[in-house]
Amino acid sequence: MASCSEEKTITFSEESITTPENTIVDINIPQAVGDNEVALQINTILKQHVSASLQFNQEDQRINAIEDQINSFNTEYTNFKNQFPESAQEWEAQIDGEVMYETPELISISLTSYTNTGGAHGILVITFLNFNGQTGELIETNKLFDDQDEFYEFAKPYFNEEISNKKDLVVDSESFVLPQNIGYSADGLILLYNTYEIAPYAAGITEFIIPFNDANSYLKFDGF
Repeated sequence: MASCSEEKTITFSEESITTPENTIVDINIPQAVGDNEVALQINTILKQHVSASLQFNQEDQRINAIEDQINSFNTEYTNFKNQFPESAQEWEAQIDGEVMYETPELISISLTSYTNTGGAHGILVITFLNFNGQTGELIETNKLFDDQDEFYEFAKPYFNEEISNKKDLVVDSESFVLPQNIGYSADGLILLYNTYEIAPYAAGITEFIIPFNDANSYLKFDGF
């Protein structure tokens, strides 16, 4: 009898996280089902990123439980209202997650975080997290490619096409850099630039998709 190793498959449910006193933070994220090491690894990393998005003191490197961060966010708002009772400003935080792409080899999850703590406008940040489907380990963006420099040259024309189609987006095509967030989706490989990453706030988020048929020869994990 010949034996072979079966590929692990991960399923997801949705998890809503809150605390008894919470009124202004809304969190809904995917949760890998099961108590195996792969699921536990994915869930731990997801919750670390959610917790960090609620962090007030960016110099504090401690990773607190999400529930602690929710309570801290509510406490900060209460302190703000006590200090400025005449202010009509309402605080809020909304964090949503979505499984964008899943195969036994790779899982791509997006986290969309919106926080408003009284500034001129809220802060919207989208983060792509790519996981090794067999180990649950986070795959750094530069580890998605066989050769990052070759992928850079390959992706540049797609970027130039995208900015040429946006008349209100003033970006020098010669200043092209790969974005911090690259993820897999049903439509292809997504390259996403958050607000301020390549353009002013008014330009918003910039993203473009490269079909897998074109991109696969540059990727360590083929897309379908």
